[in-house]
Order: sequence, then structure tokens, then C-alpha cells
Amino acid sequence: MVPLSWLLLFFGPLLTCPAVTELNTRPIIGIVVQQVTDKELLPFGNTFIADTYVKFLESAGCRVLCPDCQIFYKLAIESTASGHYFPIWGTCMGFQLLTALTTGMDLLSSTPSYNVSLPLNLTSHVSSSKMFRNAPPGLLQVLSQEQVTANFHHFGITAQTFKTNEKLNNFYRVLSTNRDENGVEFVSTMEARNYPIYGVQWHPEVNRFQWSSDYAFPHSPSAVWISQYFADFFVNEARKSQNHFESVEEEEAALIYNWTPKYIANISTYEQAYFF
Repeated sequence: MVPLSWLLLFFGPLLTCPAVTELNTRPIIGIVVQQVTDKELLPFGNTFIADTYVKFLESAGCRVLCPDCQIFYKLAIESTASGHYFPIWGTCMGFQLLTALTTGMDLLSSTPSYNVSLPLNLTSHVSSSKMFRNAPPGLLQVLSQEQVTANFHHFGITAQTFKTNEKLNNFYRVLSTNRDENGVEFVSTMEARNYPIYGVQWHPEVNRFQWSSDYAFPHSPSAVWISQYFADFFVNEARKSQNHFESVEEEEAALIYNWTPKYIANISTYEQAYFF
């Protein structure tokens, strides 16, 4: 069976328009594809997106596309500087990639935390953070006391590495940490100080959309609640972006509805995936 290995970065459409104050009620979010490395999946295509991520975003009221783009991080920085909103979210290896894009360095250390769900050790930045300052009553208590954040990683950014790296410190605020199976503290949630860029080392999407009994996916009511919260949060961030396609035809051609997901639960931990 194919093991879990996730790279996820998603962000708003790439075309720009003048900054406005009203919400975009038809947000579209791009998900970066992942290279297929498992031989069981190669017959379907060279790259893929697990449908878990598509469902995660669609559940909060957006549509999804598969962008052919490697410059999203630069665009997010430039868009904010010019008054446009361009949010980015990174999960697991997407979180790790954000740190590499910010610093130009591979700062990963061994932080084995695989197939384990943990409560977050929240920092003092939480109350003033964009991610949590409008959190409903009880959500922070659930996050800090219940095992609702699923971890499936072998590497991460240690708290010590973060503290001693000036670029990371200047760009991001740490919102939570955790400890790996050896007691090493690693950064588990962060957000950019001056940009709508967010990263989690854990997996909010699996709480509602991953079902393999071989893995410790949390499915309690609290786990489902926090998963929906983070989907809602990021899609609401995308609604602040007025970026759009130049035509309806171009928009429709880019949407993931043009591809049919493949059922792969018999050979993978994913239920379905889109292949390209």
C-alpha cells in the first residue's frame, strides 16, 4: 500500500485586478500538484492531487483548479505590496516548502511524528493572530487539549532552528509547537507577519476525508469541527482576493471538474486522486 506523503500549497487565482473592498463570493483556489513517486500510482499519471484537499476546500464554498505555476510565493509577496490580496496555505511538506522559499535554505531536521494526533502547544501570538483571533469559543481549548491534529511527517523545523534564523523570525510568527517522539520541539503552526501566508505541519483535512483504518485519523466531533474551521478560514481569506480569470471560458477550462478522480483506496491510503 502506498504510504502517506503530502505536499500541499494552495492559493488564489493568478490574474490581478484593482484592489476593492467587497468580498469575492466566487473564490477559486489553486492546489499545487505532487509528483507521483509510487510505482502503484504511475500508471495513472506523473503528477496528482489527492481528492482530500479538493473536498477540504470545496466544503467551505470555493472551486478548485490545478495551476501550472511555480511562482506563487513571489506573486503573493508582489501582490500584497501592490495592494492586492493573494493568500497561500501550506500543509506538511507545503509548510516546509514555505520555510525554504522564505529563507532560500533547507532548514529541515529529523522530527519524527508519524501517524500520531496531538494537541497543539499554543503560543502567546495566538490571540493577536489572523488565524485565531476570531476563533469561536472553545476552539482554542479543543486544539490545546484534544488529540485533533494529525501528524504524518519525519522532518520539520525545530523551535531552536526557527529562533536562530533571522529570516524566519522576521517573516513568520509561531502560533504553535509540538514535540516529536524523541522530545524535540518543532514548529507546528505559523503565519506570516505581513502577508496572508499560513502554514501547518499537521493535516486538518484528514479529520473529515481520510478513512484508512491503518492510520490514526481523528474523527471525533471536535476533530471534524476544527477541520471545518480551517477550511472556512482559508476560503474566507480567498474571498478577500478579487483576482479573476479574463473570461468565463478560461475559468471553466482551468477548473478541476475537467478531470475525473480515480479510485485508489485499494492501493493507497487516499480514497481518490486526480492525476495529470
